[in-house]
Amino acid sequence: MDTHPPLDLSAGEDQVEIVLQQFFEQAKERAAKLGPAYLSLWQSLEDSAAGGKRVRPRILLTSYLALGGTDRGAAARVGAAFELLHTALIVHDDVIDLDFTRRGQENVAGVFRGLAAAAGVEERAARHRGLSAGVIAGDLALTGAFRLLDRLEVDTEVRLRLAEILDEAVFASAGGELIDVDLSFQPGAPPVDEILRMERLKTAVYSFEAPLQAGAVLAGASNDVVDLLGLYGRDIGIAYQVVDDLLGVFGAESATGKSSFSDLREGKRTVLISHAAQTPEWSELSALLGSPTLSAREAARARELLVACGARDYAQNLVLEYAERARQHLQYPAVPPALRTALFAVADRAVNRGR
Repeated sequence: MDTHPPLDLSAGEDQVEIVLQQFFEQAKERAAKLGPAYLSLWQSLEDSAAGGKRVRPRILLTSYLALGGTDRGAAARVGAAFELLHTALIVHDDVIDLDFTRRGQENVAGVFRGLAAAAGVEERAARHRGLSAGVIAGDLALTGAFRLLDRLEVDTEVRLRLAEILDEAVFASAGGELIDVDLSFQPGAPPVDEILRMERLKTAVYSFEAPLQAGAVLAGASNDVVDLLGLYGRDIGIAYQVVDDLLGVFGAESATGKSSFSDLREGKRTVLISHAAQTPEWSELSALLGSPTLSAREAARARELLVACGARDYAQNLVLEYAERARQHLQYPAVPPALRTALFAVADRAVNRGR
């Protein structure tokens, strides 16, 4: 395998933070002129964008720098656009799921529900105000992502291609979100292939495929390389999401920052559940899933059943299979050695999260 020194992303990552800081400072200055409530909305949205792992900007910077890109300022701006897209999607996702917290803290909807409740608004109306604020905030982050791209100082053709990539990411994610919503209303568990298709559209496209391709386009890469990065991003993105499914049930809360009860209490349709539904253990397991009052003992039993029926092993093998598919896309001669090395490392991190 090719060996190259690891890419230094630190300078680019710092610039991403600067772009986001400037974006929110300008927005809050404008919002303050319209009233304190609007300023509070922007402050809550800024809080939602803070503290994340910056996966999408890191992915974009990786492809850009490995392909010889030198304008870190431009790359940081595009990376910040993808981070705003991520913020928009998680804010909207929380509204769809009727969630009022994220990462253990109140999200936008939670903040505005709390403000309404503190003002004496009855519970149902306070929830409505909170969810409404979440919709509005998500819309602002989404338009902000395109605004950052629109003001990028690059050739018009490059800027248009980047806008098309971002638009496709939004389009795919919305389609995946709708599938996810529909699956939650269907009885039983859908086939594994349907789960993987949903996860690819909802998350893998905007988290891996699109940022990798955007970095390549910005660096002036050939169409062959851009296409191969899309294929790599598709497969490693699916692997990443299946790891999320595993961590959602078997991960340590101290490492993931997420409750290991929530997926089980929600009865979330994942690869684990789809596989388990085809086994004898399903009759007992299905009675445990989807209970908002699931106890620690019941959760432990659900995990035991997922292991016993082979669901955990199946999901782990699926992760390895898709990670290997992703690596195979990098073996084509069109992929420069430096990029191949960098993306092999990305694949390793995606597979070994939580270990």
